[in-house]
Amino acid sequence: MSEKELKEADAHIHREIKKWSEIKGENSWTMFKVIAELVDGFESLNKLDPCISIFGSARTKPDDHYYKLATEIAAKCTEEGFGVITGGGPGIMEAANKGAYLSGGLSVGLNIDLPFEQFNNPYIDPSKILHHRYFFVRKVMFVKYAQAFVVCPGGFGTLDELFEVLTLIQTNKISRVPVILVGTEYWSGLKQWIHDVMLSQFCNISLKDLDLMPITNDPAEVVSIIRNFYDGSDRIHSIKPNYEL
Repeated sequence: MSEKELKEADAHIHREIKKWSEIKGENSWTMFKVIAELVDGFESLNKLDPCISIFGSARTKPDDHYYKLATEIAAKCTEEGFGVITGGGPGIMEAANKGAYLSGGLSVGLNIDLPFEQFNNPYIDPSKILHHRYFFVRKVMFVKYAQAFVVCPGGFGTLDELFEVLTLIQTNKISRVPVILVGTEYWSGLKQWIHDVMLSQFCNISLKDLDLMPITNDPAEVVSIIRNFYDGSDRIHSIKPNYEL
């Protein structure tokens, strides 16, 4: 080795190893909290009828167009015989629970403990509210029991939920179920980017993956997509939990 390489090797050997500033010995016991939260969720949701999960921003105001649209979509879903699951908070979540509640349907809220912007909206049956500490457990509950996903405009949390579902469907980890984006002005640019960049430029997805997320502004079309998926002429899709653990 050259003198330069020897010096570099010596520096590599004697580099300072980073240390944790803090690590708690009880971290391993967190698993029991996770298990308890999973058990509580499964036991509660197993007793309920099939539902549609509706995602969207907690910041959407009651006078917003998409708040009213989410309310109407939820009402139509309950008229179709499904319950509605949301994150249980304000905004689009409140709108969807409101639509289900006012239509006399099943209205479920999967609440998450956050330092801001999250509280139970008043349109959920108190016995149908689940309180979650962990986001990943909450997403398990969203996904396992939903027979379709309706995604209204939202922020990072909504995108996280959307792409989690698409990934699980794409990789066959859950059943293929409808994933419907509501709001052409909001979602069309994203879908175009997915087509132009992810698919055409980098080939990171398949063309058929684009079929997983139709976009519409019409509440009747949302319900029609779900109805045709389960009651179409082929009848190959059955209503059941999306996976077994």
